[in-house]
Amino acid sequence: MTLPDPLAVQRALRLTDRLSAAGIRGIALTWVDNAGVTRVKTIPIDRLEYTVTWGIDMSPVFDVFLIDDSVTTSRHIAGPDGDLRMFPDLDRLTELAAQPGWAWAPVDRYTQEREPYAACQRGFARRMVKRAAERGLTLKVGFETEWFCGEDTAGGEPVPACTGPAYGMTRVLELSDYLDELYEAFADQGVEVLQIHPEYAPGQLAISTGYDDPVTAADTVVLVRQTIRAVAGHFGLRVSFAPVVVPGQAGNGGHLHLSLWRNGENLCGGGDGPYGMRGEGEAFLAGVLDALPALCAVGAPGVASYLRLIPSHWAGAFQCWGRENREAALRFVTSATSSVGTASAEIKCFDASANPYLVVGAVIAAGLAGLDAGLRLPPELTGDPALLSEPDLLARGIRRLPASLPEALEHLERCAFLRDAMGDPLFQAFTAVRRGEIALFDGAAPDEITAATRWRY
Repeated sequence: MTLPDPLAVQRALRLTDRLSAAGIRGIALTWVDNAGVTRVKTIPIDRLEYTVTWGIDMSPVFDVFLIDDSVTTSRHIAGPDGDLRMFPDLDRLTELAAQPGWAWAPVDRYTQEREPYAACQRGFARRMVKRAAERGLTLKVGFETEWFCGEDTAGGEPVPACTGPAYGMTRVLELSDYLDELYEAFADQGVEVLQIHPEYAPGQLAISTGYDDPVTAADTVVLVRQTIRAVAGHFGLRVSFAPVVVPGQAGNGGHLHLSLWRNGENLCGGGDGPYGMRGEGEAFLAGVLDALPALCAVGAPGVASYLRLIPSHWAGAFQCWGRENREAALRFVTSATSSVGTASAEIKCFDASANPYLVVGAVIAAGLAGLDAGLRLPPELTGDPALLSEPDLLARGIRRLPASLPEALEHLERCAFLRDAMGDPLFQAFTAVRRGEIALFDGAAPDEITAATRWRY
């Protein structure tokens, strides 16, 4: 049993005084479930000390919630029985600039006996970071998040908040005040923004945030999405991070950018492998590439994800890699400066219906499996793989990634190392949710799937 940390309790008391003086009255404590939904419990500021000492209760059943809030069951997690304790991470406690009176913190989940909860997604990410660290490896990770901004309409398609051309400056003019408030809020919250820009679809925008350790990066993307929602509300707008907002239009991605490091040196550069990759960096990326069919069930886990993951839409629908190739599922980004430290990779086939903690944990597990197997990358692809014939694709060893969630789930359930990495309670709950959502949308048309999921993420 883990005992209360007296230093954390004292820190909570100091934070209570500081936050109260700043006008904070409530703290939102969040976790992300297996359906990709950010769930929350809130506490008054004067309960922070108690919560750090004893935790706050929650039911394990949230791990088998589906996207529509219906509940499925799994081998280890089911029904109304049991209870857990949630403990806030004080290192991430943040005043919410766009929600006056509120602060936020992610939580770690424990059993009633204060042991780590086996199905905690944030705990899984921590375990994989530790597994990499035991080999002397660290990762730098950043998320690129796309979203739709507009107005909801009763019974119809949403109306985009801007009408200018794709990537056009006119969209920045139309949304100037909204974007300005976003920049201000992110700066106040200490979020490093690399860029915000208009995207392809009407009303679509994208944000890239700075690189950090995997768990911190996953925390940050949760905070980023909440900030985007809150600021939009000030302007009477609504946002969606769903994979597809309007059927037939470009969908929202949730790309993962990463680089692998040892002793302060970037293993994605400075070597004699493809584009300067070092051996370990190449093997790690080769492991990720090899596991992408299974990883799709984690990083593109919604039925709606496969309305987005289509060829020739820069979604990364083929299991291949290439330098600066935006049609490849794994895009390698070479150094933009004389320093090898900027070399990195981008996984393009993921979207924001995914739990970011599961994403980073599963990708680390795949990369380490590549290291264990001594994998090397196949020849890179240039151009759009959708333009190649089936014999050409076969000759190059390039496959289409899963075209449906059932296909992706089949790959995941056959992936022994991901099952082992996640542990049976988490793996069984996650796959049960995937099967439940497959059944939920069985026979549904694309517009029905889109309407049912549009405002859930």
